[in-house]
Amino acid sequence: MPLSSELQNLVVHFGEMGSRWGFNRTVGQVLALIVFNESPLCADDIADALKISRGNVSMSIKELASWQLIRTHREMGDRKDYYLANGTIWQLGQQVLAERKKREVDPTMSLLRNQMMSSSNSELSEHAQKQIKEIHDLLELFTHWFDDVQSMKPEHLQALMKLGSGVGRILEIAGKFSRK
Repeated sequence: MPLSSELQNLVVHFGEMGSRWGFNRTVGQVLALIVFNESPLCADDIADALKISRGNVSMSIKELASWQLIRTHREMGDRKDYYLANGTIWQLGQQVLAERKKREVDPTMSLLRNQMMSSSNSELSEHAQKQIKEIHDLLELFTHWFDDVQSMKPEHLQALMKLGSGVGRILEIAGKFSRK
């Protein structure tokens, strides 16, 4: 399955970005190939297109499935598994963010909570304990906001995002009135 130069550029770029999104280059390339392909792909098609081993494809598929970014599709009379993106681009983006939160923010919150609970026995300075609480409070605020945003319909989320800095200006104006 040869890739056009345009698709190849996209796949390579998504591979490079994959490491910034929380998974390795090959996983990013496999995801891009699946997302940009109209029809489901089997592991052999993916290995052929990306010129990687079947084992590497298999590991990448498992990783993408654990992130819930792809789903398996079966075709009548064919023993092969085929793979599709697990939802719209918006849903995939939300899923990547949810996984990042689960893998990065949640363990940090747990560590900070444990530290705050044992602060009476802590050898940390008062300043360090105060900083821990501030980090915890910030991450907790983020977590609540994130949960609210995750439950929004994509069209509402798009509208919120389009407001952008306009929300900041509204808050500044509201702040000026509330101080008077």
